[in-house]
Amino acid sequence: MAPLQPLHTFPASERTTAVPCPRRRARSPPPAPNLFLMVPLLAPAITINSMSSELVHYRKLFLMIFVLGIGGTFQYGYYMSVMNSPSPFIKQFINDTWIRRYGTSIPDASLTLIWSMVVSVFSIGGLIGSTASGHLTGKFGKKKCQLCITVLPLVSALLMGLSITVGHFEMLVAARFLCGFYSGLGINIHAQYVGETAPRKFRGFINTTGPMFVTLGKFCGQIVGLREIFGTEFLWPQVLLISGIISIVQLVALPFFPESPPYLLLVQGDKEGCQKALKQLWGDRDHQPVIDEMIKEQNTQMKGKSMGVLELLRDHSNRNQLLTMIGLILSLQLSGANAIYFYAYDVFREAGFPEDRIAYVSVGVGLFEFISTMICSLLIDRFGRKVLMLGGYSLMALTLGLLTVTLSMQKAFYWMPYCSVGLTFTFIFLYGAGPAGASIATCVEIFAQAPRVPAFVISGIFSWGGLYILGMIFPYIVETLQHFCFLLFLMVIVTSGTLIYFIIPETKGKSITEISQEFNKLTCRRKKMEAKPAAPEGVLCSRL
Repeated sequence: MAPLQPLHTFPASERTTAVPCPRRRARSPPPAPNLFLMVPLLAPAITINSMSSELVHYRKLFLMIFVLGIGGTFQYGYYMSVMNSPSPFIKQFINDTWIRRYGTSIPDASLTLIWSMVVSVFSIGGLIGSTASGHLTGKFGKKKCQLCITVLPLVSALLMGLSITVGHFEMLVAARFLCGFYSGLGINIHAQYVGETAPRKFRGFINTTGPMFVTLGKFCGQIVGLREIFGTEFLWPQVLLISGIISIVQLVALPFFPESPPYLLLVQGDKEGCQKALKQLWGDRDHQPVIDEMIKEQNTQMKGKSMGVLELLRDHSNRNQLLTMIGLILSLQLSGANAIYFYAYDVFREAGFPEDRIAYVSVGVGLFEFISTMICSLLIDRFGRKVLMLGGYSLMALTLGLLTVTLSMQKAFYWMPYCSVGLTFTFIFLYGAGPAGASIATCVEIFAQAPRVPAFVISGIFSWGGLYILGMIFPYIVETLQHFCFLLFLMVIVTSGTLIYFIIPETKGKSITEISQEFNKLTCRRKKMEAKPAAPEGVLCSRL
């Protein structure tokens, strides 16, 4: 038996000269990934994960903001737009009531007067509600006030719903007054409530939710007013039904959320309640630094005392902030947005849209405005308030100039009306994505706890009073200047942008103490210029 041979060997007779095999090169390991090059690829995922974790962490805060929004500024936007489409039926109801009472048709002058009362009493109610908000919120707190006034939309919806059954158009006037009073209170409560509960990193986003819910309310009001829903001869008294249902939702949901933490700590002196509210809204973590910052900010103001409107007007430390807020509010009202909406119907008609379809185009405008305010809320904490205001006003001025040209040459070229439509949508987008949200956020952030309440009372007086005055004089401006009225608003925008650039500081990521120091620098700079001695004239110097 032959011996076992090693594997892969041959007998000696069969062996040949071995041919050396080429050596295999060692395979080099794969290069290590460059982490610096991967950062841009991983950044979106990291950002999305961090944002989702923050949303989960602050979920109760965002739920409270939603509940406040639908019962606050949403109602204001809804009341502004829901009466536009059924206005012919309301005028017909006024005429029918007049015939039933006096046996004759109502004179045109009386119809115009009564309709003007129905429209303007909303602003009067808003002015009274905004003025009363300072006393009510300071005494009872934001949460209790909001809960108490939720009954007003229910009463106004009931008055309007029964107006035809009872046959009194005076009930419409009362319903509109209650709507305005509720809106005046709700806007101030919503802005102060969310501004006081917002953490610094989300402060810009949360403060812009007020304008965002306003545009959402306007959009929903335009939809409800369509003839396919409530915009008919028999269903128009039910247009406020949606408002009443939303108030019931807020009345049920809001008690589960706490009062504003700064109000609990600085007004009621309830430190334990403040900590509990912060944990409920911001999550279970250490909030002592936030509480210490609140106390520090309060000590720099009124030493824990509340402040009234007259005290704020006499307080020199908040003079610059007050003038800034008034300037921002007036800039928004005189920016030309009302003129754009006034001319939108003519612009769409000249572009060839059938008159029975223009209402649907207006709904598209409302949706576009809502989307623009959403974009503003997403950009404000990244780019800052000042950048959005300056960029928005600059592009709005350019848009108004081009719109004046296109409206002047409306019949010169067949494609010119389409340019006017595009510029109309562009202006609405720029207004919502820039100044509309950033200005309101700035007004909330430049005041401490004590002067914020009377500051919003003054803001409401200028807002509602300006809205009423502008509504009275605007038709005469349009009748006199026609589309050249846009040039007047263009000059206002340029002036506002210049003042914003040189005077208003950026509030992004700053505490109220830091913001106050920025405004104090303006005061010190002005005092230095006033105290700077003038060079004496004709001084002769002689050598002794």
